[in-house]
Amino acid sequence: MWLLVGLGNPGPDYARTRHNIGFMAVDEIVRRHGFGPWRSRFQGETAEGTVGGEKVLALKPATFMNLSGQAVAAASRFLKIPPAGILVLHDEMDLPPGRLRVKRGGGAGGHNGLKSIDSHLGPDYLRVRLGIGHPGDRDRVTGYVLSAFAKADEAWRTPLLDAVAEALPLLLSGDEPGFMNRVTVQTRPPKPKTERPAPAEGAPARATTAPAAPAGRAASPDGALAEALRAALSKNPSKD
Repeated sequence: MWLLVGLGNPGPDYARTRHNIGFMAVDEIVRRHGFGPWRSRFQGETAEGTVGGEKVLALKPATFMNLSGQAVAAASRFLKIPPAGILVLHDEMDLPPGRLRVKRGGGAGGHNGLKSIDSHLGPDYLRVRLGIGHPGDRDRVTGYVLSAFAKADEAWRTPLLDAVAEALPLLLSGDEPGFMNRVTVQTRPPKPKTERPAPAEGAPARATTAPAAPAGRAASPDGALAEALRAALSKNPSKD
């Protein structure tokens, strides 16, 4: 069984913020794969379902981000799911918007939700890092992650969440490269259509049909032969 954790802050005030893209990803997975209804459990909201033949418990902690580890640890210990069976989806400022990376273990990179989980269970769980971009100034980080996505962000956010949900069976089966490749392909912008350049001004238009034969001239070799035969017969009429 997998424990699938989305990180975010609870409540409507944070529902559309960049820090909550982990919640958004889990919501899309639950919807796409037809999980059961959400219910309060393990200091959070949970839903059960199956993804690619794997039983999954989805969890959105109801604690604030910096206490996420409490809910994850409660579910992990009750269900006896080790860190190797825990998958956490979270926002990542060190990746451009719409990009994704999969990583097992390592540091928290300043992410308070990951720090909290590490303090309860250690770092050896699987993470899906969902790129949201960086504001460019360290002093603007808090305001940036706690602000709502801009309307223009829908152009990359919706395809990313759709692709993660669709490709998740690959990741749960252990095919991390296949999962990342599938998401990359599905979120790649379409190539622009190439158009044939217009002819330069004054250039003659390219002929699209063969020119007609001049008046009085046969249109084919067979027609020329018939004309010659008629002329010969007129000079030498048959005696029959």
